[in-house]
Amino acid sequence: MPKVFQEGLDYCLGLAENYGGAVKLQSVFGEALYISDPLALYHVVVKDQHIFEAADVFIMNNKVIFGDGLIATVGEQHRRQRKLLNPVFSTSNMRELLPTLQLLAHKLTSILVAKLPDDGSCTEIDVLPWLSRSALDSVCQAILGHPSNTLEAVENDEYTEALRMISPMVSKLMQLGPFVPVVMHNFSPYWTRKLVDWITAPWIPTQMMNDVRNARRIVELMDSGSKKAFAEKKAALETSATLSPANANPEVGDLEPGRGKDMMNIMLKANSAEMLICCSVMVFAGLDSTTSALSHCVYLLAKKPLAQARLRSEIRDAIGSVSLTQDGSSFFEQENPLLNLSYDALTNLPFLDGVVRETLRLYPSFPHMPRQVRKATTLPLQFPVRSSSGAEVSAIAVPEKSFVIISILAANRNRTIWGDDANEWKPERWLSSSGRKNAPGTDDPFDGAEVLPSKPSIGVKDGVRYPGVYSNMMTFLGGNRSCIGFKFAEMEMKEILAALMLRMHFELPTDQDANGHTKEIQWKLEAFFTPVVKTPAGDGVTPQVPLNVRLVREEDFTW
Repeated sequence: MPKVFQEGLDYCLGLAENYGGAVKLQSVFGEALYISDPLALYHVVVKDQHIFEAADVFIMNNKVIFGDGLIATVGEQHRRQRKLLNPVFSTSNMRELLPTLQLLAHKLTSILVAKLPDDGSCTEIDVLPWLSRSALDSVCQAILGHPSNTLEAVENDEYTEALRMISPMVSKLMQLGPFVPVVMHNFSPYWTRKLVDWITAPWIPTQMMNDVRNARRIVELMDSGSKKAFAEKKAALETSATLSPANANPEVGDLEPGRGKDMMNIMLKANSAEMLICCSVMVFAGLDSTTSALSHCVYLLAKKPLAQARLRSEIRDAIGSVSLTQDGSSFFEQENPLLNLSYDALTNLPFLDGVVRETLRLYPSFPHMPRQVRKATTLPLQFPVRSSSGAEVSAIAVPEKSFVIISILAANRNRTIWGDDANEWKPERWLSSSGRKNAPGTDDPFDGAEVLPSKPSIGVKDGVRYPGVYSNMMTFLGGNRSCIGFKFAEMEMKEILAALMLRMHFELPTDQDANGHTKEIQWKLEAFFTPVVKTPAGDGVTPQVPLNVRLVREEDFTW
C-alpha cells in the first residue's frame, strides 16, 4: 500500500488499468482495497458513507496538526462544523468575495509585470512562490478576513511562514503517520505530550527528529497565530461597534459593509472556540491545493501557446462586451479591466472553464484519500474485475477495520468513462458538453438519483458517472466529506488565470546553462504533485516552476 503514495503516476494508474476498478493491496497494517470503480465509490462516499469513514490515520494526524478542525472530525461534530461554515462558501457569498480576489489578482500581475523588460523580451520567473503567495493572501483575506499581505512582504511573519510550511511538513513525515493513531489510542494526553517532548529533544540529532521538531514548531505557530488573528478581528469589530452604536449587534455578513461573510465573522457570531480551530484547516486546504492547480494550469498553457491565445482572446472579448469606457480608452490602457467582469460572467467563460476543469480532472491536488471500514460489508462494482483465481466478480467483500483507498487519480482518468484520450489535457472536451447537467460554476452535489441529461454529458457513459460534487469527477470528492470550498477554489483560479493571461505570455524555459542543459519541469507524484526541474539542469527535489515570461502582445490574442 505505501507504493501508492511513493511510486508515482504510472504505478497508480497502472493498478487500475491492469487490474480494474478494485484492486486488493497488502501492507503491514493489513488489507486495503484500491478503488476507482464508479458504483463502488458511490457506496463509499454517498450511500454507505457511515460505514466508510475517514481512516483513523487520517483523522488522528490531522488532529495532531490542526486540532478538532473540519478535516479531523467525524459524525455529528463534523456535520455541525460544515453547517456553520456553509454560508462562507455559498454562491451568493462568492459574488461578494470576488472584488477582494480581483484586487489581489491585479496586485500579483502588477508585481510580475514590474519584473519584465519594457522591450517585450522574456525573463525567466519561478511562478510557484508567487502563486503560493497569492493563494495565501486570497484565503486569508477573503475566507478568514485576516490580511496576510505576503505578496508585498519582503519576509513572511512567523504565522504566514508556518502556514506555507504545512504541506512540505506533511510530506516529510508521512512515513510516521501510521504510528500516530497507535500512540493516541494507547497513551493519555499527558503521556502523549511527554512522549512528544522526549522525541523532540534537541539531543537527538537525526534528520527525522529535526523534521519532527520543526513540525512541532509549525503547529505551535499556527495555533498562536490563529488566536492572535482572531483576537485582532474581535477587537476591530468591537471598536467599530463602539463607534457605530446602531450596528452594535450586526448580523453575519454585515460586520464589514461592502464585503461578504468570512469565517472570522461567523466564529464571532457563533462565539465558537471550536470554529477557531478551523482557521488553519481552511488555509491548508486552500493554499497548497490551489497553488498546485494554478501552477499546473500556467505550466500547461505555457506548453500549449494556441490554448493560451484562445483563453486570452476569450477573456478580452468578455471584458470588451461589458467595459466600453466612456473616454474611449483602449483595452490595454485600462488599469484593471477585470474589475468590470462579474462573478457570473467570469465563471461562465467556456474555455476558461474548460481549462480549469480539465486541469483539476487530470491533476487533483489530493490524488488519493483513505477510508476505514467500520462494519463488514460488500461493495458492488459497476465494471466486474477478476479475482486472483481468475473468476469474474461484480462485488467484493470488505472486512471490518480494513482500509479503502479512494483513487481520485484513477477515477478521473478512467478511459471507459472519459474516453480513450482520458490521459490527455484537452480543455476543449468540455466545450462539446452541450447536454451537461450543470452549467459552468453551478455544480451540485451528487444525490444518487438516476435522472440524467437527455444529451451526452462529459464524464457520463451510458448513464454511469462518478459521485463527485464537481463536474462528474472525484477531485473534490462527494458526500458529506466533499470539499466545502470548491466554489471558492474555482473562482480564485479563474480570476488569477484571467489576470495573468491578459497581461503576460508564458513559455517553457529555453535558455541553456553553462553545460548546455535546458530546464525541464517534471511533476513528481508522491503524496501530492510536486513540480521540480529534472536533473541535470535542476536538482529534481526543489519545488519550482520556472517559465519564460514577457509582456503580452496583440498577436498573442490570435489563435
